[in-house]
Amino acid sequence: MPGANCGGCGYPGCDAYANALVYEGADMSLCGVGGQNVAKQIGEILGAKVKPVEKKFAFVKCIGDCKNKKIQLNIPENKNCIEAKEFLKNNKSEGCSFGCFGLGSCKDACKFGAISIINGIAKVDSSKCVACKACVSACPQNLIAIIKENQKVIVSCNSNDSGKIVNQNCSVGCIGCKLCEKNCPSEAIRIENNLAIIDYEKCTSCGICVSKCPKKAINLRENNNEIF
Repeated sequence: MPGANCGGCGYPGCDAYANALVYEGADMSLCGVGGQNVAKQIGEILGAKVKPVEKKFAFVKCIGDCKNKKIQLNIPENKNCIEAKEFLKNNKSEGCSFGCFGLGSCKDACKFGAISIINGIAKVDSSKCVACKACVSACPQNLIAIIKENQKVIVSCNSNDSGKIVNQNCSVGCIGCKLCEKNCPSEAIRIENNLAIIDYEKCTSCGICVSKCPKKAINLRENNNEIF
């Protein structure tokens, strides 16, 4: 075990995972920090065949940075993301209430230095991310998801506002126009609550939805070591 004790495997720490491997027959490919090398070593120790470890990393479902936001939320200074969320519950503000606050609670939670605040929003360096999910738990906006490296097409928006409101707030938000849904040959994308949702079991990463999106809210990841 690498000793990171990040909890990404689903167990409280490395010792707990090791015990589960020996006594409960836990999946040998759960360590995101150690990846394939650690899984291979576990397999050799336990005398078992190990399945390939698919790299995963966190993805922030928002690209509404300082340039793309048309209206900034009125949040007092010196608040973290959780405090900002509570503040907005009791204080109305113009702007997108679904997006990234850019106050760094996810960055503070990350033990691996994989998250930075760039131009007002959180960005993940996928080359450093181990998919421990600490940032997922830290984000009060439910903005951060764990994706697999073969999931190339991503919807970079989290808003459930109507298209009219989204257009007022952000230049790159999903407006629920359904052009992606209507043009997907695999029927892998649909609009739910004004937001595009991808079914990765059906998605072939053809990129048609990316080209059809008038707001550039759907993007195609070019490589696996990127900041997004």
